[in-house]
Amino acid sequence: QVQLVESGGGLVQAGGSLRLSCAASGSTHAINLMSWYRQPPGKQREPVATITNSGGIVYADSVKGRFTISRDIAENTLYLQIHNLQPEDTAVYYCHARVQSTRGLFSSWGQGTQVTVSS
Repeated sequence: QVQLVESGGGLVQAGGSLRLSCAASGSTHAINLMSWYRQPPGKQREPVATITNSGGIVYADSVKGRFTISRDIAENTLYLQIHNLQPEDTAVYYCHARVQSTRGLFSSWGQGTQVTVSS
C-alpha cells in the first residue's frame, strides 16, 4: 500500500504563488505514475497534472504555463508549483499515485489540501 499526505495549501491573493507537496510512504517502489487533481467547490474532481516515472508530463489546458509538476523520487515527494493563482483555482488539491502490484493497478489518494484564492 501507498500512503500520501499533501501539504502547502492555504489562502493566497490572486496573482500569488504556492507550492504544494505530497509525501509518499509505504510501497513507493510500486508507484509508476503520480498526479495532482483538484475539486472546486460544488464541482467534480478533475485532473491537473501527471508525471510518469520516466519523466513524461501532461497538464490540463486550464493550468498550462502556470502550474509545474515535479517529483523527487529519492525523497518520495511530489510537488506542484503554482504561479499567478486565480480565484478559479480555488479547490481542494489531491495527490494521486497509480500503484502496480501483482494483482493489478491500484489508486492511492491523499486527504487533500485546501487552496483558496481571494480576488
